[in-house]
Amino acid sequence: MFFKGSRYQNVGEGELTDIKLRVIKYKRIRFIPPTRADWSYQVRQDDRLDLIAHQFFRDPERFWRICDANRTLWPDDLLNEVGYTILIPPSEG
Repeated sequence: MFFKGSRYQNVGEGELTDIKLRVIKYKRIRFIPPTRADWSYQVRQDDRLDLIAHQFFRDPERFWRICDANRTLWPDDLLNEVGYTILIPPSEG
């Protein structure tokens, strides 16, 4: 269901059976894990988290690693303030 490298790749799955006996599969809740940061980055006007992820990881879809390091659920929350320093983790870990 999720691609290799997805933040949900290692999250467990669950099943529910409804009143019509249909089995409904779902992913369990993913809690933000402790994530160390190796670098920092100062937000500039018109930054995008996917472009920052590409700059550091060469993979724009790994923007969620930056979110984890900064303990945020919403990527845009990290870019609201020019000059704000965000933490950049390693691409794996």
